[in-house]
Amino acid sequence: MKQCIKVWTEDSVAKPHVIVAGAATWSIKIHNGSNEALSQYKTNITSIAPLLEKLAKTSDVYWVLQDPVYEDLLSENRKMITNEKIDAYNEAAVSILNSSTRNSKSNVKMFSVSKLIAQETIMESLDGLHLPESSRETSAMILMNVYCNKILKPVDGSCCQPRPPLTLMQKLAACFFTLSIVGYLIFYIIHRNAHRKNKPCTDLESGEEKKNIINTPVSPLEILLQSFCKLGLIMAYFYMCDRANLFMKENKFYTHSTFFIPIIYILVLGVFYNENTKETKVLNREQTDEWKGWMQLVILIYHISGASTFLPVYMHVRVLVAAYLFQTGYGHFSYFWIKGDFGIHRVCQVLFRLNFLVVVLCIVMDQPYQFYYFVPLVTVWFMVIYVTLALWPQIIQKKANGNCFWHFGLLLKLAFLLLCICFLAYSQGAFEKIFSLWPLSKCFELKGNVYEWWFRWRLDRYIVFHGMLFAFIYLALQKRQVLSEGKGEPLFSNKISNFLLFISVVSFLTYSIWASSCKNKAECNELHPSVSVVQILAFILIRNIPGCARSVYSTFFAWFGKISLELFICQYHIWLAADTRGILVLIPGNPMLNIIVSTFIFVCVAHEISQITNDLTQIIIPKDNSSLLKRLACIAAFFCGLLILSSIQDKSRH
Repeated sequence: MKQCIKVWTEDSVAKPHVIVAGAATWSIKIHNGSNEALSQYKTNITSIAPLLEKLAKTSDVYWVLQDPVYEDLLSENRKMITNEKIDAYNEAAVSILNSSTRNSKSNVKMFSVSKLIAQETIMESLDGLHLPESSRETSAMILMNVYCNKILKPVDGSCCQPRPPLTLMQKLAACFFTLSIVGYLIFYIIHRNAHRKNKPCTDLESGEEKKNIINTPVSPLEILLQSFCKLGLIMAYFYMCDRANLFMKENKFYTHSTFFIPIIYILVLGVFYNENTKETKVLNREQTDEWKGWMQLVILIYHISGASTFLPVYMHVRVLVAAYLFQTGYGHFSYFWIKGDFGIHRVCQVLFRLNFLVVVLCIVMDQPYQFYYFVPLVTVWFMVIYVTLALWPQIIQKKANGNCFWHFGLLLKLAFLLLCICFLAYSQGAFEKIFSLWPLSKCFELKGNVYEWWFRWRLDRYIVFHGMLFAFIYLALQKRQVLSEGKGEPLFSNKISNFLLFISVVSFLTYSIWASSCKNKAECNELHPSVSVVQILAFILIRNIPGCARSVYSTFFAWFGKISLELFICQYHIWLAADTRGILVLIPGNPMLNIIVSTFIFVCVAHEISQITNDLTQIIIPKDNSSLLKRLACIAAFFCGLLILSSIQDKSRH
């Protein structure tokens, strides 16, 4: 072995990429397990250690630790090969090879995984010495992972990949958050000292406390520093979970029990915690929060259980995503139609709330904007709704009440919107040309093209339009007092209510039967945009026609609904892992405890980010137009800087 390694260390000889070496078992057998043989083994290892270290500078060198044996099965001529002797030889090899370099860590790697595998499989050995074929296959697979993963960088593998180097934007973000934390600590210390100086003092004559000053309100600067301080700590946790290779990840394995048992559990909790609604209108605020909440919890369970491999579940979850977009169309249309507020403040507020967390994650986690596909989807659809209603002629409820002609005008606007949607849906080339234009391409490209964005947009292309149309019809009926929205009252007369309920239940079940009988995902996806609205409308009618159902809501689901966007985004990195392809493991070896701890942290982080976003929205998006325009100029400069830095990073990568 020494002679072979010595030849490889010479400059003129071609060197192997990987060297796997090991020795001990034959030494024990030939010398009958004598102590002199162990001493000679140490001497031999010591003599080849410098050569291995020299070779390890240009090749990957692995020293394989000897596997344990099953002593009861060993033949008489192998009885001297005991686990005690093997451990002694392994300890000698590790000690000598790790101390072969004085001032730095050894480049020779210990391949100890085969020993761990052998501890589990040696009982299956035929002779007590040689491992079964499956053990050797696993060791070989791990060895290939060690060598190949750092070159191929597979998307579903976290083993043996070196931590990606920090990008320029990540370094700048780290500096910004560090300064925010330091700034807040300084601000806090100064504020605390000032508070101590102004602490109420005791009047010596009366013995009563006197207040020096009245407590001052929290300044916007303090809120800003505190928010960025908390956000910086949270982003550090994000990075450690999904970029620093600090925690393990595990694969998803779908079973019906891992999906349906948690679903039943949360449904029981949701039904148990309920209260009366403040108002009994159709799709009131508490009800929409509840709707978002239970849908988000189902989607989270769907992702962590890997249920996308089961087509019926996949099709039903597609309806849940469509329902979110339906609410986008319904909610924003209702606001603009009733309020008539097309001001820049409203637009900036919505865009900031939707995109703040994603923009921060794009920088910290070095991901493209399109990676978090749902946020670009709702952002674009919000702008489509805004442009459709804000363009001349601006038609709002107040104007339309005086003349039915305006209702017809609005329907024409919606018809034109539907025409544009159909054109883009069936003209992939035109769609890709629009979103491949710079700087839109920076936002919507994924892996060098916009196909993923086109696929995501096309999958739910009609549902926002359906939401807008439903809002228009509902508000028109409400204005004409066709609906009975009193507490405990059915939405229509008893006959009509019962008929609509029957139709809704049949429609709901029909869609479920169709989705459950799907055989091909591509064919079902093709039909989904046209038929998903059936189950959504059926659910709305079932939930709202009976007055008793409309008058109560689940506080449990509504709480999660208020942070549904943050939950959806945060799951990518701190609940799931490897960019959603695996599951984060904070506590190895105990799956139940791991999921409890990681879920608790995940929900707390999502709630905290929601609070931070709300606080920052109030400060960064002021109501005063002149101040808002100045902030927008700063935000525009910030995004220009991001585009420049992104271009520099792309060039350096190429």
